[in-house]
Amino acid sequence: MQSNLRVIPLGGLGEIGKNMMALEYDNDIVVVDCGVQFASDDIPGIDLIVPDIRYLLENSHKIRAILITHGHEDHIGALPFVLPELNVPVYAPRLAHGLISVKLKERANCRDAVVEAIEPNQSYSFGDNFNVSWFRVCHSIPDAMGIIIDTPLGSVIHTGDFKIDHTPIDGLPIDMAALANHGSNGVLLLCSDSTYAEVPGFTPSESILEGEIDKAIREAEGRVMVATFASLITRIQLVIDAAHRYGRKVGIVGRSMVDNVNMAQDMGYLSIPENTLIGLNQTSNLRPEEIVLLTTGSQGEPTSALSRIAKKEHREVQIIPGDTVVISATPIPGNEVLVSRTIDQLLRQEAKVLYDKVSRVHVHGHASQEELKIMLSLTRPKYFVPVHGEYRHLMAHARIAWDMGLAQSGIFVLEDGDVLEISDDSGKVVDSVSAGPVYIDGSITHKSGSQVLKDRRYLSRDGVVVVVLSISESNLINSPNVISSGFMESEDTLSLFNDLSFEIERIISDDGTLLKDDEAIKVNWKRPKLSINNEFEAIAYHAFRTAKRIRAKTT
Repeated sequence: MQSNLRVIPLGGLGEIGKNMMALEYDNDIVVVDCGVQFASDDIPGIDLIVPDIRYLLENSHKIRAILITHGHEDHIGALPFVLPELNVPVYAPRLAHGLISVKLKERANCRDAVVEAIEPNQSYSFGDNFNVSWFRVCHSIPDAMGIIIDTPLGSVIHTGDFKIDHTPIDGLPIDMAALANHGSNGVLLLCSDSTYAEVPGFTPSESILEGEIDKAIREAEGRVMVATFASLITRIQLVIDAAHRYGRKVGIVGRSMVDNVNMAQDMGYLSIPENTLIGLNQTSNLRPEEIVLLTTGSQGEPTSALSRIAKKEHREVQIIPGDTVVISATPIPGNEVLVSRTIDQLLRQEAKVLYDKVSRVHVHGHASQEELKIMLSLTRPKYFVPVHGEYRHLMAHARIAWDMGLAQSGIFVLEDGDVLEISDDSGKVVDSVSAGPVYIDGSITHKSGSQVLKDRRYLSRDGVVVVVLSISESNLINSPNVISSGFMESEDTLSLFNDLSFEIERIISDDGTLLKDDEAIKVNWKRPKLSINNEFEAIAYHAFRTAKRIRAKTT
């Protein structure tokens, strides 16, 4: 009896970031991409968000490989967190392989990971049920690939991130012949990039940036800083070429930018003229008009180089009035406020700031509506799953396929955790698995619904009040001390906290055994200025009970 193909997105659907999709047939699973999502301001203390891999851990004996489409963080960034738990080989295009190797080298628990570099159009077998090949696409990074996965039921095409660029900077356009060939043979399922499915027309070519970046550097009267993703190697090449053209030296700010430039140069993806690249310490010996700085921080990340420069917190680089700052990126959804704040801070320091709303210094790497139509027309899939996008993007992409009369056997707008099962004659969502976000806080992980994260949100909203008691038995040694942070202005709390301290002393002196262990006292914090006086007794009860329990544990 023939098995069904199970398609299980674990990230990247209904959101931008943490892309991961599992394909399962019988006793074999392959996973496409393993990315991170950047945390927003409403999750205090969180560095990154990665996919929930519980389903993969439960079925680890079936997993044959992780297949990577390209080297952006939302497709490879979770590997350092996943590979220590899931010991499976990773197959990636050459540049992505280099970026992954740099990333894993920093992690002691990942140094034994197996990462293989693939070649496009070469076939690879995984288990008994999957034959895989990669094909070239255009994106905003070299070596971007789509993946063709042949299964016993037919071919699955996963586009990865793509656009149709007829004049790419690296001279390697999308392999439309491969797509057309598979389309003529019949495609079972198409999973296609939806990020710009709401945007009509075609996405401009990366090549148009050459003139804009050249102009920005040519016309700058002082120093130029260019902020972009450290993985945008073609963008970095344009900056280096323009700097060299106008006799400027290039310094690099940000560890990831340094690592990636070194790696890309070693692998031949970057060509840097001799004596163009200099250390940051050497820039102080040059006039501002002789310098270009490449930096991270195009998304306003709080700890990135550009953000620290904007906040006057960077140890080596400060804004000089007259600097030109080029932010060659568009904000990832959720990062708009961070980017705006960074721009404002730079402008206040008398820098000239060029960004996507005032200058064409960035072109995105995703297909617009007409390119999505071309992909659908070339592949003519039996089933269609829009991927990589917020829910509105997925719906817009689904409507395009519907209007074209394609994928009439089923267009499925899935969300993370949905299990799509495809048989010989039908496709339907049959189940769901755990696929919530996993939050990375340094070396600590928090699952969705974590009490720690809830507490952080409460504290960021309401502040904290701490009652300090020094007791012996049930007697106070010293008067209670009440401390607050982020709660109310100090002048407003002075009399309140004096009253609270008095109330605690009264309770303890009246009856040291007033609280029973099973007593539950609720405090209304919603309107503290109006209600806190009525809650003093409850607060005192809590303070006294806590103190008693601490004393009991230490005796």
